[in-house]
Amino acid sequence: MHASRRSTLQRLSALALMLAAGRLRSSEAAAPRLPHWRPRFEHDPFTLGIASGQPRPDSVVLWTRLAPQPHAPGGGLPPLPIRLRWEVADDDRFARVVRRGEVIAKPELGHSVRVRVQGLAPGRIYHYRFLLDAVASPVGRTRTAPAPDARPDRLTIALASCQHYEQGRYVAHREIAASDVDLVLFVGDYIYDSSNPAFLLRPHEGPPPQTLDEYRARHATYKLDADLQAAHAAHPWLLCWDDHEVRNDYAGERGSDPDEAGRFLAIRQAAYQAYFEHLPLALDQLPGAAGMRMHDHWTWGQLAELWTLDGRQHRSEQVGVDPDAVGGRLISEQQVARADPRRTLLGVAQERWLHDGLAASQRRWKLIGQGTQMSPSGIELMGRRLVSSDGWDGYPAARERLLGHIAERRLEDVVMLGGDVHRHVAANLRLRPNDPRSPPVASEFVTTSITSRGLATPLNDLIRESNTDILHARSDSRGYARIEVGNRWLHFVARETAFPARDQATLKTQVRFTIETGRAGPQKDSSEEPTSPA
Repeated sequence: MHASRRSTLQRLSALALMLAAGRLRSSEAAAPRLPHWRPRFEHDPFTLGIASGQPRPDSVVLWTRLAPQPHAPGGGLPPLPIRLRWEVADDDRFARVVRRGEVIAKPELGHSVRVRVQGLAPGRIYHYRFLLDAVASPVGRTRTAPAPDARPDRLTIALASCQHYEQGRYVAHREIAASDVDLVLFVGDYIYDSSNPAFLLRPHEGPPPQTLDEYRARHATYKLDADLQAAHAAHPWLLCWDDHEVRNDYAGERGSDPDEAGRFLAIRQAAYQAYFEHLPLALDQLPGAAGMRMHDHWTWGQLAELWTLDGRQHRSEQVGVDPDAVGGRLISEQQVARADPRRTLLGVAQERWLHDGLAASQRRWKLIGQGTQMSPSGIELMGRRLVSSDGWDGYPAARERLLGHIAERRLEDVVMLGGDVHRHVAANLRLRPNDPRSPPVASEFVTTSITSRGLATPLNDLIRESNTDILHARSDSRGYARIEVGNRWLHFVARETAFPARDQATLKTQVRFTIETGRAGPQKDSSEEPTSPA
């Protein structure tokens, strides 16, 4: 390892440890007093930490939420606006502040704030903090994307998903916080609405949330985890969502519980609002009656483009639903094939937006972050093929439209990055799934879950045996994936630890795969596997 890279990792590890322990605080003397309502705090107002996201060449979004008592009504604050300051600096001591300003924490947004800091230099690391009178937040570390015409040698992404609070500790986030990555791509199930008493290491604060206050409390439970706070503070995040941020297997405006049919839209609205309040999203994504925009597009110089998709809000209902509720189930492939081919997972407008963006791309790597596994995962059982109605197998025409577009336009170096299924996956993507006569047109990597339990090994093995496009699938461990993008290759490094993830657990590499530019399909890397995330 080069000395400079080793030094960077050592600094990141030290930063992560201090962030997780809550010890990295900026000087109180640096905060000027402002003429505004000054609450008296018996508790730290920054209990939920800080975060950054949406790195552009000249800007990032900074986030925090004031909540001295996160599980109390209003986070322990009265329904009054609160003014606070923010600063962005070249150094973590804030000797060289490059941007500063003020922002109002409004009670109608749970006293959360987000600031799009503009006018930053491209391809740079910055440090940031919030100041409330003499109280300072933890110090965060973020970075901007390279300039549009820059030619960076590398992009490194931590790909993560599915962090059921009750089912394990966030040791994967602890490693991510200490790792030398450019950004975190989180592809869904940031919180879980549901519980399972059979896998209970630490309980949620209450039953499945339904109101805005209850969803705020659920997010607060997750945000209070020190390792999750450290991962947010160490790197900028890009976000997709899946279903458990609202309700398991919901589809568009339909929920999966018949008892909630008449109030599902109110539940969804509360869930979207709380999600917005607790993550580094832009103000123009504020949810309303029509929903919330989640799909977006990002660049990393001339090296890569990344699309983040919303596979829940605009989808058609699953095949075979009953009159009162939707939801995923095993269903025959023949029944799915007879369904309306116009059915969509992304919605017509988002599907067209993605197709147009891919066709116009001039960058080498085209990365698509979305919530689940695209490659086939049905099972052969007693002479029948059964598929999940909730995944891409339940929307085969939509999958064919996307892969057909890639094939027709002869687009190279397209890689799907997914989560949801609680297993590490490497797979080929073909226009005709599992047909060796149909050449791969794209590649897929799926990360296992941060904590959420996976399928039993015999069922996972049956999925693998039933789908020749799947080159690797393991569901017995938890972790995340490291995606390393270079000019001529893309590496997938699957990091794992045993289920359930215990507080003192460490991670190791399960498998490596490589994609070469101009050649669709992952190739297993048989080189020596590392024992650290470096």
